[in-house]
Amino acid sequence: MSKPASAPAPPRFRPLEFERQPPEEMLRRARHFYAELDRRRSVRSFSPEPVPREAIELAIATASTAPSGAHRQPWKFVAVSHPETKRRIRLAAEEEERQSYLGGRMPADWLEALAPLGTGWEKPYLEIVPWIVVVFEERWSFHPDGSRRKNYYPTESTGIACGLFVAALHHMGLATLTHTPSPMAFLSEILGRPANEKPLILFPIGYPAPGCEVPDIARKSLAEVALWDPPPNER
Repeated sequence: MSKPASAPAPPRFRPLEFERQPPEEMLRRARHFYAELDRRRSVRSFSPEPVPREAIELAIATASTAPSGAHRQPWKFVAVSHPETKRRIRLAAEEEERQSYLGGRMPADWLEALAPLGTGWEKPYLEIVPWIVVVFEERWSFHPDGSRRKNYYPTESTGIACGLFVAALHHMGLATLTHTPSPMAFLSEILGRPANEKPLILFPIGYPAPGCEVPDIARKSLAEVALWDPPPNER
């Protein structure tokens, strides 16, 4: 007769560490944080100046505070500083981007949408930056006995972690870019990642180059992105 399955351990809880702020301090912090992140821009012109490894470690640690489905934390951050690996990534990324921009992968309306950003298939910054961090989502993970374990909402969870990663980098005074060459399977091959991991975003990380320029574009206003129930004029 088979043994009955053991009951799962009861969940453990501990007191929440939470510091409540008075409304005026809450709003002061909110305005300051918004103003700081509103200065954030994606950068495609980087300095080769070194960036301490600890800065990258802290950014990854910050990203890993993100909420995730069933607390699976389905992400891996692969940090690259080796010049030869960065070169391999650049060459492979440029080949995919060349096919996208010049080989017909991108339809005309997509190229038209990208035109104000001045982007192209060339990615020299991938060799110039001191760090490249490639984020992989774990589509599934493993039980201690090696059997497959389902991850829940891996794309959404990893996306949230990437958002915190960008905010952490900007807060410490670094610049980055959310680079998503398509397809991205070459990153799994170059970095030796297993089949359960899927590359999601490639982040070149460093200081902006002297004289760096960014596209002269504006973000949507709050009125364009926020809806209220009830509307403000009905309160």
